[in-house]
Amino acid sequence: MKNLQKMGGIAALYEAAVYVLGMVFFLLVVDYPSVVDPVQKVALLVDNQTIMYIMYLLLYVVWAIFLVVLALALYERLKAGSPATMQIATAIGLIWACVIIASAYVFDIGMDTVVDLYAKDPAQAAMVWLAIESVSMGLGGAKGEILGGLWTLLISWAALRAGGLPKALNYLGVVIGVAGILSAIPALGELGLQIIFALGQIPWFVWLGIIMLRRNPGSAA
Repeated sequence: MKNLQKMGGIAALYEAAVYVLGMVFFLLVVDYPSVVDPVQKVALLVDNQTIMYIMYLLLYVVWAIFLVVLALALYERLKAGSPATMQIATAIGLIWACVIIASAYVFDIGMDTVVDLYAKDPAQAAMVWLAIESVSMGLGGAKGEILGGLWTLLISWAALRAGGLPKALNYLGVVIGVAGILSAIPALGELGLQIIFALGQIPWFVWLGIIMLRRNPGSAA
């Protein structure tokens, strides 16, 4: 139990670090999100295929694996006080992890396809990439963070009822979780809720990781 809590704490810190790494990478190294033209996107992939492949493994696949560890550690920590909620939360966390991994593999394998095709027909490569990217982004939560939001909300709600985590951390998780869930509603897309969810999860993961590394499951502030 103690070892699992430490593993969960390390996993939570990794989750936060990857959020920061991803923001730095896509803002300063490869500004892929700001490119609109499909042909230019594929050209960018051609020029940065190896680094993009590695980053998607770190930002998505490895991130999701650590999420599984964290979800199981939180289940062990909080199940005694709120078993039903934690069962649901853990199931959603595992589903979220699977979807994130699927998104990364669709992106990486699709990237291999369009990079090869680009040398023969850039326009066709761009059309193929539009379809591949739509699937990858859909799986990755580009239009809303309902799975991540629901997981965060349920974890925080269970911890408020069961103890085991600081109340202030739980209230922060509730706000972040609600923002993530509401970000899936198209009419609220202009409110920046998805950004609030992503940025809010950084301190939430860091705080959670520190608590899990330093405290016994029964203690809370």
